[in-house]
Amino acid sequence: MKRLLVIAIVFAGSTSFAQSKNPVSDVLREMVNGRAKNTIAAIDAMPADKFNFKPTPDQMSFGHLAAHIVEANYYFCSNTADVPHPKMDELKGTEEKGALLQAVKASFDFCKTALEKADDSKLTGEITWFDNKPRGRAWAALGLAASWADHYSQAAQYLRLNGVTPPTAQKAKEEEKKK
Repeated sequence: MKRLLVIAIVFAGSTSFAQSKNPVSDVLREMVNGRAKNTIAAIDAMPADKFNFKPTPDQMSFGHLAAHIVEANYYFCSNTADVPHPKMDELKGTEEKGALLQAVKASFDFCKTALEKADDSKLTGEITWFDNKPRGRAWAALGLAASWADHYSQAAQYLRLNGVTPPTAQKAKEEEKKK
């Protein structure tokens, strides 16, 4: 648990987190808005007719990636915050762009609400991991931060392969045009 606290304090880069009783949860709460903004913008940026795009036959389609993001957000946020996973219809990734975009938005809204209840004292609690084996709740908290980065990165790659500039690269592109 001490390692998690050190990681959260260092990651936050702020002395205010050093005084916090919940530095890991506080960092996640601080991160969620930016991660939601960028990921939602990436899903929205992909043309609707490209949601079936796969970089290679073995990779998931962009639509499946959107559905996977939804599933991951609900799993990681509910486990991190120790709140119930809401009942929802399973997405297949073949739904239309609008439905997938709305589902991604709803999953981030859930994360924002769930993370308000997150408490670092619960990070030593036990959850059932993907392999049906017990893990500490801290796995979900760290997995959440990692999945946000991984999923946005993957969406950005799919966008670039389709000639679309990812949301986080658009400002840099605009600055370059001004020069």
